[in-house]
Order: sequence, then C-alpha cells, then structure tokens
Amino acid sequence: MTAALVAAQGGEPVPTTPWELVTASDTVTQVVLAFLALLSALSWTIIFAKWIEYRGVRRAGTQFLSEFERVSTLEEAARLAAKGKPNPFTRLFGRAHGFLTDTTPALAATAERGARLSAAQVEALRQVIDSQTDAERDALGRYLTALATIGSVSPLVGLLGTVLGVISAFLGITRSGSGNIGAVAPGVAEALTATALALAVAIPAVFAYNIFANRLNGIDGELEGFGSELIALLVREGRI
Repeated sequence: MTAALVAAQGGEPVPTTPWELVTASDTVTQVVLAFLALLSALSWTIIFAKWIEYRGVRRAGTQFLSEFERVSTLEEAARLAAKGKPNPFTRLFGRAHGFLTDTTPALAATAERGARLSAAQVEALRQVIDSQTDAERDALGRYLTALATIGSVSPLVGLLGTVLGVISAFLGITRSGSGNIGAVAPGVAEALTATALALAVAIPAVFAYNIFANRLNGIDGELEGFGSELIALLVREGRI
C-alpha cells in the first residue's frame, strides 16, 4: 500500500473516490447523504414528469389554436374540441360551451340576429372562463412548489451535514491526539461530500423550476388569449 493511500496515523486507507468518501463518512453524514439522494430522486422524477406534461400541452395547444382560428361558428369549434385529445384549451372551451348551452339568452331576437346574451350573462361567461383558466394553471403548476423547495432547502441540508461531519472529524482528531494535515484532511473531505451532493441536487432543481415557471406563464397567457378569442367568436356570431 502506497503512502498516498495511508493516513498519517493508524495506517487506515485514505478515501480516494467519491464512493469511498461516502462509505468512510460517519453515520450522521451518511444519513444526510441518504436524505439528499432521496430529494434528488424526487426532483428528477418531477422534472421528467413536468417536461413530458408541458411538451404534450404545448403541442396539443398549438394544434388546437391554429385550427380554432379557422372556425366561424361555435358549433364548428365544438366539433373541433371534441375530436382532439383533452387538453387545457379544450377543457376551457368545454366549460364555456356548457355555460352557453345551459344559459337562455336574455335579449329577444331581431330580424338580422338571433337571441343574444345580456351584459350580466356575458360577465358571468367571462368569470367562468377566468375560473377555468385559473384551475388549469393550478393543475399545470402542481409539484412546481416542491421543486422550488428542493432547490432552496438542499444546500441548507448539505451545509448541516458538512458542519456535523467537520465537528465529528475534529472530535476524532482530539481523541487521537494528532493535529497534522494528514489526519485532518480525510475527515473534512468526507464532510464536504454533503455540500457537494446538495449542490448537485439544488442546481438542476432551480434550473428546472425557472424553466417550467416560464413555460407555465406562457401557457397561462395563451389560455387567457384563447378566452378572448372565444368571446370574439361569439361577437361575430351575434350572440353578444
């Protein structure tokens, strides 16, 4: 065994790989590392799940909106929404269409136009659209808070593990009666693995949260725009 692999005291091998640092660390540090590994698994599960979800929503929404621009009546829009896969835009349209189906127009028909909704009914329709938009945003934003929490808490957990590991290392040095660098360095290195792993957990989580939050804001804006287009369609039809 070479000198590089032997501690200054006791003849114990010095950890030279990340895995050896983990296995050689004390129990408290290993518990912290295990907790960070659990947070990492949860974070990546959320990242992959939300990436797949947002990609599907963006594709379905782009296709539906491009086809919706070509419809001229509410009935055509209803057939368009029925033939596609359910997505936030079709659910928003379905909620509005259900309201219109269940609502009796308050204004009498004229020679040129059919019966129209009153101002109070139009305001109620806008509230229905806003309510469904908020519900879709809440559904799409599910678990993003957990991702943000992981990104902000992981460094603190890693710092806790490092501090406890350093304390344990110095107590061991005190008991052994040696203070040379060869005796100090391995224990400090083992303790710092908690901080390294914590940063490896937090950095992807923070990046992913910011990306997903930006995409969520974009989808929310598209939903609000679609609600306005739906109102405009009703205006063109003479229902408002």
